[in-house]
Parts: sequence; C-alpha cells; structure tokens
Amino acid sequence: MERGFIPVNLPLETYVAVCSLVFLAGFIDAIAGGGGLISLPAYYAAGLPPALAAGSNKLSGFLGTAVATYNYAKKGYMPWKVGLTSFAGSFFGSMGGAWLVTVLNPDIVKLGVLVALPLIAIFVLVNKDSLTPRERVSKDKQLIAAFLIGVIIGFYDGLVGPGTGTFLQLMFVSILGMQVLMASGAARLVNLGSNIGALLMYMSKGVVLYSLALPAALFGMLGNYLGSALAIKRGTKVIRTILVVVLVLLMAKIAYDLFVAQ
Repeated sequence: MERGFIPVNLPLETYVAVCSLVFLAGFIDAIAGGGGLISLPAYYAAGLPPALAAGSNKLSGFLGTAVATYNYAKKGYMPWKVGLTSFAGSFFGSMGGAWLVTVLNPDIVKLGVLVALPLIAIFVLVNKDSLTPRERVSKDKQLIAAFLIGVIIGFYDGLVGPGTGTFLQLMFVSILGMQVLMASGAARLVNLGSNIGALLMYMSKGVVLYSLALPAALFGMLGNYLGSALAIKRGTKVIRTILVVVLVLLMAKIAYDLFVAQ
C-alpha cells in the first residue's frame, strides 16, 4: 500500500465512491458534526489500513473544516476567545491521540471506534435538551473549561475521530451555555485545531495517502461550504434534523460492525 505521493493502483470507482462520501461527510459535519462516521469508513472501504485511513481522513477533514470555519466566522457566528482557547487544547490533545494510533495494534484502533460510536449515540439520546443552552460553568472559569474540553475532545479526535464535532457542539451548548449557531462555529474552529495537530503527527509518520486524500478534500470542501451555508440560513431546526441523521448513521455503523462485518 502506498504512502505519501507514491502512486497506487486504486480503480476509478474507488476514487468516485470516496470523493462522493467525503462530500456528504463534509456537508453533514459542517452542520452538526459526525462527518467522520461517513468519511473514515470510506477510506477503510478503499482498502487502507487504519493508520493510513485515519491520516488521509484527517487531511481531507482539515481542508473541509477550514472552509466551514471561515463561513461561520464571516457571518459572525464565532466566539473567538472561547473558540481559540479550546482550539489550543484540541491541538495538543489531538497530537497525543494521533501518536497513540500509530503505535497501537490496528485491531485495537478499530475496537476503539466501535466502542466510541454507541457512547456518542447514548449521550445524545439520553440528553433530550442537548441543544438547549445551559451555563454550568461560571464566566471566570469558562476559558479553563474551554481548554479542557479542547484537550479531551482533541485526544478523542486524534485517536478515534468520528463524532468529534457533535460532541463539541453539545458540550459548548450544555456546559458553556452557547447559542446553537455560535456553538457550531466554535466547534468547527476547535475541530480545525485538532485536525491540524493530528494531521501533523500523521504526516510526520508518513501515513497520509495524498493521491486519494487531496482529490477527496476538494469534494469535502464543497460539502462543508454548502453545509455551513445551510446551517446559517436555517439555524437550529436544520441542526436538530441533521443530528438525528447522524444518530441513524451511528446506529447503522454499529449494527454493521456487530452483525455483518464479523
């Protein structure tokens, strides 16, 4: 299997399938997070081993998230102080998680993904008011809380990935009391930080398949642009709807891994 820019004999239909799925992942991720639930399995399905799939996914995810982040910021939905603080935490956390991926047995990484998915689903399903702003941290401690959220979610993002943006949005709303669109903008910024940290680690280890990830990234950028534009235009209603879609994808992925893939 190739690493870096070395050519690999992947059929055209593989490129078409991966690019299409990364586009869909970008569209969903820009609205409610969870795009990795689509894009990471797409790279797995292309025949990439876990570390190479994760590295390639991070490259296309980083470029796509950058577009969504710009879109939210341009429209004024970006709490910069909290967002940048959490961004810093996610950068360091994701590097630690990404490093762990490169030294673990591939089967352990896949098991980690399988364990993480139902936890995300349970969190959202049980917390029915997950998109109702609730400030559980005092103003003077919000930056500390934002940094810790970044470290924890960044580590998870570097190690596992899928559902990171969803977790971030829910935590920003339910812990820091952000409005939904502000939380969406902040989540994209923080996700960008974790993507940068993890991507640098993957690139240093040579586990990025550029010949597939770069074309896919173009489609992911388009998906992120359209998704963020829709979220900004329609607001909370569309975000709630997409969150339900993400949950369905979560459960479908779990069912496949448990009853079909084994």
